[in-house]
Formats: sequence, structure tokens, C-alpha cells
Amino acid sequence: MRVDVISIFPDYLSVLDLSLVGKARQRGLLDLRVHDLRDWTTDRHRTVDDTPFGGGAGMVMRPDVWGLAVDDVLDGDAAGTHLIVPTPSGEVFTQRHAESLASAEQLVFACGRYEGIDARVAEHYRAAGVAVHELSIGDYVLNGGEVASLVMIEAVARLIPGMVGNPDSLVEESHGAAGLLEYPVYTKPPSWAELEIPEVLLSGHHAKIERWRRDRALERTAARRPDMIAALDVAGLDKHDLALLAELGWVPGPDGDGRLVRA
Repeated sequence: MRVDVISIFPDYLSVLDLSLVGKARQRGLLDLRVHDLRDWTTDRHRTVDDTPFGGGAGMVMRPDVWGLAVDDVLDGDAAGTHLIVPTPSGEVFTQRHAESLASAEQLVFACGRYEGIDARVAEHYRAAGVAVHELSIGDYVLNGGEVASLVMIEAVARLIPGMVGNPDSLVEESHGAAGLLEYPVYTKPPSWAELEIPEVLLSGHHAKIERWRRDRALERTAARRPDMIAALDVAGLDKHDLALLAELGWVPGPDGDGRLVRA
């Protein structure tokens, strides 16, 4: 996969050389390129923004500069390219987005600053056949799109085959296919600060361990993310799941739509 990041602060993205993403670049699993937006300016001040039409506070990033930059970094067929614009006004980025983007040929991240990028940039590339995603990583505002891009790049890159050493570790983690938060995990020493790890984890009984982990995942999700419990499909739950969820106050809905409701 090729990933291009365009920013007026390219050094901000230097952390991508670290950890698994950096190793993936070294191994050729990820072709990641960071670009300075100001390289596409044409005036001696390297201007990338201007005042907003209609008045108001702040500055808006110019579409002509962004157009030159995106045109230059687009690689080949627009159908295989996704332009990602991090913005607090975008759709909330989830694991489902990460899974979808992990199969793309090229991702281009447009890191806006100030009051954002002129809206015509997204409009223009959608019309040109590029898949444009305006995405937010949460209900808060950052100074720019760099931090959000780092989050999304890591979430997507770790799903690329060969990226994570043990692919099984991706299966049971939070927000995976099961639709639950991950169960609590423990390691050595078995006793620490007068706290003992659950005895079942020392039993060697794989079926009991699997059941314990599933139960803890259901409990944790019900306590912390009831919206995720409400989104579960009853058809994917066994009798043990349903019994525990009933104890936690969740039962199949009366309208038979396959969803859970609070008892």
C-alpha cells in the first residue's frame, strides 16, 4: 500500500518511522511518503491560506495550492485511491473504516490547518472519481489534521497482511468482528500488589478460559459502551451470552429485529 501525507508541518509525521509502521516501511510493506504543502506554492511567501469569503475569524487553506499538491501525489487509477481529509466536522472514524481502507491501493491524507481546507477540494476530487472521506477521530477539535492522520494511518497499517507478527492478536481485540471491547489481560507475576490473577487463567482448560474471556468482554462492553451491546445481532449470541446479558439488563427486543434492548 502507498500512503501519502500532505502537511505544512512534515516533520510532525516523523514518528511514523517508529514502531511497527517504521518497520513496515523498512520491509517494503508500506510505501509511506510525507510531503510539504508549501512546495506547491508559487509566491515568495509560500502562502497556503487566505481570508474566508463571507467574513469570519481565522484563515482558510487555498484550493489552488491543495489541487496542485493532490494532483501530483495521486498515483494511477483514481478508483484505487482514497483522499482522506481529517476534520472535526467529518464522519467519526471507526475500526470498520480502518478495515475498509486497509485494502486500498493508495491513501492520501490532506492535513488541514487553521479553519480547514476550502470545501471545493473535496467536491472536486469526488467529481473526479476519487473516494473522498472527511473523517473525525472524536468530538473535539485539534490544531490540525496531523494527529488525526497519525491515528488513522496506524489503525489502517496494522491491518495490512504481514504488519503484525501474530495475526491472531487482531481477532479478539476491541472493536473487532465480535463487536465487543477486549477482555482484561494479565501476565507475570501472578501475584502483584496483593492482587491475584483470575484462577481460571492458570487452569490450562482452554474452553473455560475462552468462556471467561467472552464473559468479561460482554461485561466490560455493557458497562463502558452500551451502544455496542445495542448493536449486537442476537443471532450471533449463544445461550451463555444471552443469560449473562440478561443478568446485565439486556434482552432480545420484543419486535424481533434481532437486537438487544434494556430490560
